[in-house]
Amino acid sequence: MRVLVTGGAGFIGTHVLAALTADGHDLRVLDSLRRDVHRGPPPSLPGLQVGDVRDPVALDQALAGIDTVVHLAAKVGLGVDVQDLPDYADSNMHGTAALLAAMARAGVTNLVQASSMVVYGEGFGRCPEHGPVTPGPRAESELRAGRFEPPCPRCERPLDAMLIAEDAPLDPRNAYAVSKVTQEQLATSWARSTGGQATSLRLHNVYGPGMPRDTPYAGVAAIFLSALRRGAAPAVFEDGGQRRDFVHVRDVAAAFAAAVARPADGVRALNVGSGTPRTVGDMARALSAALGGPEPVVTGAYRLGDVRHITADSARARAELDWAPGVAFADGTAELARA
Repeated sequence: MRVLVTGGAGFIGTHVLAALTADGHDLRVLDSLRRDVHRGPPPSLPGLQVGDVRDPVALDQALAGIDTVVHLAAKVGLGVDVQDLPDYADSNMHGTAALLAAMARAGVTNLVQASSMVVYGEGFGRCPEHGPVTPGPRAESELRAGRFEPPCPRCERPLDAMLIAEDAPLDPRNAYAVSKVTQEQLATSWARSTGGQATSLRLHNVYGPGMPRDTPYAGVAAIFLSALRRGAAPAVFEDGGQRRDFVHVRDVAAAFAAAVARPADGVRALNVGSGTPRTVGDMARALSAALGGPEPVVTGAYRLGDVRHITADSARARAELDWAPGVAFADGTAELARA
């Protein structure tokens, strides 16, 4: 199959290319090599076309003769401040809209795109009295006082975190999250208009070799690793008890390859996670131990827009894609430390 991978020169993209190559696909890459992600000389990738998904000329060239698109090109991360809003909207929303319009012009009818767990906000928590509830946004006064757990919005009792399935309500709470919800909605509109097939993979916290480092948009594992390589202790926000689902990048790449091989019947969204919740503090301690570095320091600092707990139920991806994560957390963190 002839597959175009947008953003294929990035962290997840290079691993997706490896997985698709192993499956025997003929690949083309479209990547803008944006400077807030790519440092140093351009990568040497077969079929690399340097261009932006917002450029219709670049898109028409890249889509010629293509059967399937894997759409990874995006501005990632929570953002630094409100001045990032236009870039998230332009890069992710406009970029996806331009890509889908070009796919319609080229007659390409299969899309697999990267969405994110951030579309769920806080997801669900279980209240002992009211059952599953959706926590409200955390007030800055509570965060400032060191009260990080979101209470039940009805009775303010403590909540137990729950795994999130794909039918949970969407509740985006930052600019990146809004852009990812919009990407999914645009893909749904495109599929209904063209008869196309669209799969959105809601990726949880992806880590592994090749993570972008030393950028304010990097993931938490990369931030911890950069500190350790400087000889500094990882600085853990809040109390370190934020629950996440850390999934290895090779497992994510395998999910993309499986979605390419098994197109959606219409439109679908699938969680892609390890299935084992861990805390941010767990990741910091694992990397410190793997590198023999200083113990993490819990700072109590916070970022507005961060959610407290979000962990995946990936049963649907396992069933529909015949996929399962294979990299154990201990092995993955040790490999990341060595990389």
